[in-house]
Amino acid sequence: MRLVLNIIWFVLAGVWMAIGYAFAALVCFVLIVTIPFGIASLRIAVFALWPFGKTVVRRPDAGAASTIGNVLWVVLCGWWLALGHLVTGIALCLTIIGIPLALANFKLIPVSLLPLGREIVGVEEARAMDVTRSVEVPARSPAPR
Repeated sequence: MRLVLNIIWFVLAGVWMAIGYAFAALVCFVLIVTIPFGIASLRIAVFALWPFGKTVVRRPDAGAASTIGNVLWVVLCGWWLALGHLVTGIALCLTIIGIPLALANFKLIPVSLLPLGREIVGVEEARAMDVTRSVEVPARSPAPR
């Protein structure tokens, strides 16, 4: 199912959002001081191409520098990338087939706003790292004792 969703996503939203992230990376590379932001933007662009089966987790070594960098990111690129995800997600909600894709778009909004101090990993790897609380995985109800 992931493969089918990723292929449909790639055609309807992934390519366009990845182009947006690539443009943001280009702007950041041109400004030279913001090259680390450009690298983060390219990392998210790859995630935006194939989001199903991956998730975003907080890096344990992220500190104050990530917070300051995220503030600068929101001002430079984050707000218009998040707006692109919001508009694309709302447009995809207009069709039944597009609803899972819209949810993936909405899942990308937090990482488009605050990319520094985050890591993109597979869902299985996130479970193995025991960070299920920060991963958006449906919770099972505990078995009664």
